[in-house]
Amino acid sequence: MQKFLEDFSVPAVFAGFITFLVGISVSSVLVIQSAQLLGASTEQITSWFWALGLGIGLSGLILSWKFKYPVATSWSTAGLALILATGSGYSLQEAIGAFLVCGLLSAILGFSGIFQRVLSYIPQSLTSAMLAGVLLKFGIALFASMQNDWGFILSLLTVYILSKRLSPRYSIVITVIAGLLLCPIFMQFHPANIQFSLAQPVWTTPEFSWSATLGLALPLFVINMASQYLPGLAMIKSYGYEPNINQLIGWTGTAQSVLAPFGCFSVNIAAISAAISLDDQAHPDTKKRYIAGISCGFFYILMGLFAATLTSLLMSFPSVFITALAGIALFGTIGHNIALAFHQPAEREAALLTFLFSASGIQFFGISSAFWGLIFGIAVSIIFKFKVAKS
Repeated sequence: MQKFLEDFSVPAVFAGFITFLVGISVSSVLVIQSAQLLGASTEQITSWFWALGLGIGLSGLILSWKFKYPVATSWSTAGLALILATGSGYSLQEAIGAFLVCGLLSAILGFSGIFQRVLSYIPQSLTSAMLAGVLLKFGIALFASMQNDWGFILSLLTVYILSKRLSPRYSIVITVIAGLLLCPIFMQFHPANIQFSLAQPVWTTPEFSWSATLGLALPLFVINMASQYLPGLAMIKSYGYEPNINQLIGWTGTAQSVLAPFGCFSVNIAAISAAISLDDQAHPDTKKRYIAGISCGFFYILMGLFAATLTSLLMSFPSVFITALAGIALFGTIGHNIALAFHQPAEREAALLTFLFSASGIQFFGISSAFWGLIFGIAVSIIFKFKVAKS
C-alpha cells in the first residue's frame, strides 16, 4: 500500500478513467442489443453489466497491481458484433453456456501457454475476413437508417468525421456526446428518470449444445484471441513492458468463466484503448503507469455496481440512436479487418470467400455462418497452397 501511495498521481488516474470511458462509450449499447436479441429481461441486462464490470474491473485492477504495469481490460466489441450476427439462433441459456466454454478455453490455453500455437494454424487474413463479414451488416444498417432519419445520421456522421480528423483518440467519446445532444433535436426523446441503485446479479443456468459451441463459443474465442489478446499484448510490449502472457490470458479467461452465468460474455486485454494508460500522458515514469491500470479497473467496478442506473439510461434512447452509434463504433473494426483480410495477395481469394460466406448469415445444423465461413476459407487456403506447391 505504501508503494501505491508513493506512486499515486492524478494524471494516471485520469488516464485510467479515459481508458474506461473509451472502452464503454459506444459498445455499451451493443451489450443491450446482444442481450435483448437473446431474450434477456431488463433485470438480466443489468446483470450482464454487473458481471462485465466486476470481471473486467477486478482482473484489470489485480493484474496491474500484481505485475506493476498497466493492464487495461475490456469486453470485446467484435465479440458483441458476433453475438448480434449469430445469436438469434440460440436461447439465452445456450449463449450463456457458450460464454462459459469460451472462458474456459481462454483459461486453459492461457495457463498452458499454447494459445499462440493454436492461432498460428489459422491465417490472420481469414479470421479478419470472418470478422469483417460478420460486422458488415452493422455498417450498412447505419446508412440504411438515413432513409427515415437522415438529419440525425448525417449530423452524427459529420461530427464523427471532423472529430476523427482533429482528435482521433477521442472521436468516439465526442461522437457519443454529440449524439446525446442531437437526439432531442431530431426526434422525440425524454431522458429516463435516473435513480442511483446497486445492481442485482441474476443467475442464468447454462445449457450446452454442439451448435452453440461450434457456432458461437469457438468463433467468439478465435475473435477474442485475434482482435483483443494479440494486439493488446503487442500494445503492452510496444511500450517496453514484458507482459506475463500466460497469466494475463489465464486469469481473464477465469474471470469470464466464473461470471458467465450472470452474463459476462468476455473479459479480455484491451487493445486500442489500452494505449491511453500505457502512454507517457499517464506518467513520465514507466514504473508508475500501473496506477492507470488500477484506476481503469476501479471505474469498471463502479460501473458494474451501478449497472441498473446505466441500463435504465441507455434503454431510454430511441432505437435509431443505438443503431447509429453502434455502426459508427464499428467503423474502425470493420476497416481494420478488411485491410488485414486482403493485405496478402496469396490469401485474397480465400479471404474473399470467407468474407462473403460469413456475411451471408446462413446457418447449417444450427451453426452460424461465421464458423462455416472460417472453415470454408481454411479449406480454400489449403487448396491454393497445395496447388502452388505442386506447380
